[in-house]
Amino acid sequence: MASLAVHLVINYPIHNESSITHNSHVGLGCKNLPVHNNWNHSTHKSCIGFVIPYDRASVGSNFNSRCMALKRCDYIDLHNELVPYRKAWALQKAIVKEKKTLIEKNVECPDTVIVLQHPPVYTLGTGSSETFLNFDVNNPPYDVFRTERGGEVTYHGPGQLVMYPIINLRNHNKDLHWYLRTLEEVLIRVLSSAFSIKSSRIEGLTGVWVGNKKLAAIGVRVSQWIAYHGLALNVSTDLTPFAQIVPCGIQDREVGTIKQVLRETQASYDQSAIDKLSSDNSVLIDIAHKSLIEEFCQVFDVELHQISVSEVNDFEFSSDSRGDLNADSASLIKSLL
Repeated sequence: MASLAVHLVINYPIHNESSITHNSHVGLGCKNLPVHNNWNHSTHKSCIGFVIPYDRASVGSNFNSRCMALKRCDYIDLHNELVPYRKAWALQKAIVKEKKTLIEKNVECPDTVIVLQHPPVYTLGTGSSETFLNFDVNNPPYDVFRTERGGEVTYHGPGQLVMYPIINLRNHNKDLHWYLRTLEEVLIRVLSSAFSIKSSRIEGLTGVWVGNKKLAAIGVRVSQWIAYHGLALNVSTDLTPFAQIVPCGIQDREVGTIKQVLRETQASYDQSAIDKLSSDNSVLIDIAHKSLIEEFCQVFDVELHQISVSEVNDFEFSSDSRGDLNADSASLIKSLL
């Protein structure tokens, strides 16, 4: 299908979009954005299909009101899969196109979130400079894609959780800076609640940091108030490929992982417990994934509707459906699952 095609520049090994529309695109290493820290932590946890308060009786009628106010978000869980970047990118664009069609028809347009891992790949934003590549672009160590997101070059690979929220900002807040700060808030909460890691923002930069190390990068595109691309959280990622680039175009800072931070701070904890946790990458990924989903639901006030393989196979593909995936999106999901 033509709308899903990822066109290549034949004589140049960086994959490019055949056309780029002039919409908002911000992200990795984005400068001079305001920092907001006026978040109020609520007293409940969100999860797939439910909102579970710590003390339901104490919440009373507010609990029911909140449940009614939660927004639907379709969830595609591929967090233990290595999904080729080209396929994930095509899927995002198919879903964005679908949401734009729903909006044009004045049909309800819920959000979608995809969580996955990628095989090793470098991606550049629409305006990224090749001066931040420490390799010959005609002979790259891994595939290189130039995308329509904002920001400079970054690396994706196994051990890194990538979340692609495809968000209708009309359902939330039509403010790009708010959206970036909200994604950062999700990540800060994940590191704190799941790993007792204190992280922070750095004024003028986008992402989440522990000291001088960037543990999570953010790069997004917004078209007609539909946001896509998203965030990458380094859980147990091999950092070696980052040496081949200047990550996010930031010269004077490092990249880190959750596993690395846990090992560096293990003297403050039970050493055997930290050793066991940090030595099992799959456990770290599962813990980070569970927390990422919970915190995303809580911060964005959404209720997840998980899309399963059987559900994709059983979809009735109606153009007037309530945001359910169309046949093109579903066929892509089937190829990934």
